[in-house]
Amino acid sequence: MRIVSLLPAATDIVAELGLIEQLVGRTHECDWPPREVTPVAVVTGADLDQDRLSSREISEAVGGSAHSGSSLYTLDTESLAALRPDVILTQDLCDVCAVSYERVSATVRLLDADTRVLSLEPRTLDDVVDCLLTVGELLGVRERAERRRAELLDRLAKVRETVAGRPRPRVVAIEWLDPLWPAGHWVPEQIAAAGGEPLLAAPGEHTKPMNWEAVRAARPDVVLILPCGFPPERTLREAHLLTRLPGWADLPAVGAGRVLVLDGPAYFNRPGPRVVRGAEVLAHVLHGVRSGAAVTEDEVRPFPAGAPR
Repeated sequence: MRIVSLLPAATDIVAELGLIEQLVGRTHECDWPPREVTPVAVVTGADLDQDRLSSREISEAVGGSAHSGSSLYTLDTESLAALRPDVILTQDLCDVCAVSYERVSATVRLLDADTRVLSLEPRTLDDVVDCLLTVGELLGVRERAERRRAELLDRLAKVRETVAGRPRPRVVAIEWLDPLWPAGHWVPEQIAAAGGEPLLAAPGEHTKPMNWEAVRAARPDVVLILPCGFPPERTLREAHLLTRLPGWADLPAVGAGRVLVLDGPAYFNRPGPRVVRGAEVLAHVLHGVRSGAAVTEDEVRPFPAGAPR
């Protein structure tokens, strides 16, 4: 089977199911597993240079918010047609984060090919894990998908067991820096599974920009910074967007040194199987315990106490 993934999380799922050798096309942001995915043909690009632009400039360029407006992705229809895919995996959850289902479906109609398009739209942690079954069924590996799903659920259960009975710190997770945006969808459930109390967003919620005063009023014990699409190094370049806010130093999390920069694209922004690793990382962040592999410096970075304006 010839698979094209137009969603990084879908590429993660294909890898989890052991079908990466059948992946013939991917997005320019599909980066895991790196050795296996790097040689795969790229059929998308980006209209914006996200590394050069600030968070505010990116937000304004896509319609004034981080989750509405036009997509950051362009689709190379000629390259897609040349790949002759049997299956295309895409999404219809966020118009910015990937090529939309509507756009892909319109393109496939022009290809004059017998190609199936599957749109993944998970909003909760259960939805994310269940996507393994949805994709596995389509790709003919249902039993393997069931086994992998059970393994992920076992890991989540272990996280919950490891932190059971511990005090639950109050947690704010920030998904975009300017404007400030709370992390919704499955992230509140990741926090809860790891023994925290998520603030400012409910499980499954498609959130909106928030006022800084809402964060101050919440008085979080822990602040997690995991901007959508930004690796930790890119996030740290804009640390001043937070440190210059009035009352930043007065937050309990800042006073306690419990402001952390996490790898959002790897473990929190994408609705793929690695969200389970995200919960394991959070168990370490919130309670200093180990569930799964030891947490590395690449997964968690301390936020600078002070940053230049």
